[in-house]
Amino acid sequence: MAGDEFSPLIESRADLIEAMAKGGKPRSQWTVGTEHEKHVFRKTPLRPVPYPGNDGIHALLDGVEKRTGWHPFFDRGNPIGLRNDEAAGGISLEPGGQFELSGAPQKTIHGTRDELDAHLADCHAVGDPLNIHFLGLGVTPIWTVAEIPAMPKSRYGIMTDYMGKVGTLGTSMMYRSATVQANLDFADEADMVKKLRVSVALQPIITALFANSPFIDGKPSGYLSYRSHIWLNTDKARTGMLPFAFEPGFGFERYADHALDVPMYFAIRNGQYVNVAGESFRAFLRGELPQLPGEKPTVKDWEDHLSTLFPEVRLKQFLEMRGADMGSREAVLALAAIWTGLLYDDASLDAAWEMVRDWTDDERQALRVGVPVTAIHTPFRKGTVADIGDEVLALALDGLQRRARLDASGKDETQYLDFVQNVLEHRKTTAEHWLDRYNGPWDGDLTKIFDEAAI
Repeated sequence: MAGDEFSPLIESRADLIEAMAKGGKPRSQWTVGTEHEKHVFRKTPLRPVPYPGNDGIHALLDGVEKRTGWHPFFDRGNPIGLRNDEAAGGISLEPGGQFELSGAPQKTIHGTRDELDAHLADCHAVGDPLNIHFLGLGVTPIWTVAEIPAMPKSRYGIMTDYMGKVGTLGTSMMYRSATVQANLDFADEADMVKKLRVSVALQPIITALFANSPFIDGKPSGYLSYRSHIWLNTDKARTGMLPFAFEPGFGFERYADHALDVPMYFAIRNGQYVNVAGESFRAFLRGELPQLPGEKPTVKDWEDHLSTLFPEVRLKQFLEMRGADMGSREAVLALAAIWTGLLYDDASLDAAWEMVRDWTDDERQALRVGVPVTAIHTPFRKGTVADIGDEVLALALDGLQRRARLDASGKDETQYLDFVQNVLEHRKTTAEHWLDRYNGPWDGDLTKIFDEAAI
């Protein structure tokens, strides 16, 4: 049986390209999607939350299902998430139980705000009686990978085994990191190319502004975004800064070629995950996968494969901005706002491209490597990342002002950039705030962060 009985077989390279190109839409239909992962933990005693039991993550999903009316989906009989069929959003579980809202597409950041507030209300209404609480940090600060219970998702078992073969921190990415990302649309191939190039170049700047993971294993890590450092040591074949995207002629076809060269994780057959980790999608196209002899891939197989690439900006039928640590409610909204202001206003997008177009591959990579350590204080040319951040913020503010999307109180979307303005005004990231707390009033007691960084 095919990977999806309703998905056609791939007949040509055009099908590979169309899987991405069909996402193009007119400006009037552009939306903003926000995805954010929250660590789950128990208080009294302080510990991670397992999946089973009448007070585990299974019970949390059941409670949110009853409260929202969203529909569960399953892996080998276990509920592993919820779908909001009416709004194309939902909840999923990351490998270590990180509770992720995959937000529905919103026309404005005001819509993102309302969605986020409703979701957090659901989480607390259901979670509090179960002694399940939520943490807004890029990395769990005290628990090792071995201490974090695994979720019963087949694909994560495949990935866990494979991670040990391709990097040193892949399981840390899976089990103890959390991100927030913004998903944005493009009009056509040319618009996609410009937006992807701008967002890849600026991704380290955003990582720096939202740095919020300075601890690991119960102590300072030496990094302001340890989550970003983790991604440098996960799987080089499927991560990184996509230098080929800046080459002449880049477009959907070149990205498809890149994706074909990234080893596979799995294929889904009869609702079950088939472990094909390390195999070639090119071989799959020829019907030569050892695990599925003679079978050729469907469009759904290709879309599944595209979802297993983890670059700093991921291209699917939209663009995913993947560089930021999870943080506070204000940080989540600020991330959606800064990318919307930069990419959805032509003047701001053009100005951002002018700013980054002469950056070299080496310079972009140096930012990617330096920012996890020193965030906004990372040197760049004659200044620092904070100086670039000032320019990025100004462009985003201008873009949101020109968008002029007002909420019920008459305020535009620039209100959501207060978080970034505060970071830049004080030249201090959230990570540095936590380090000040750790070295000051907490007196080295890192358990205090579970109260102060709870979301």
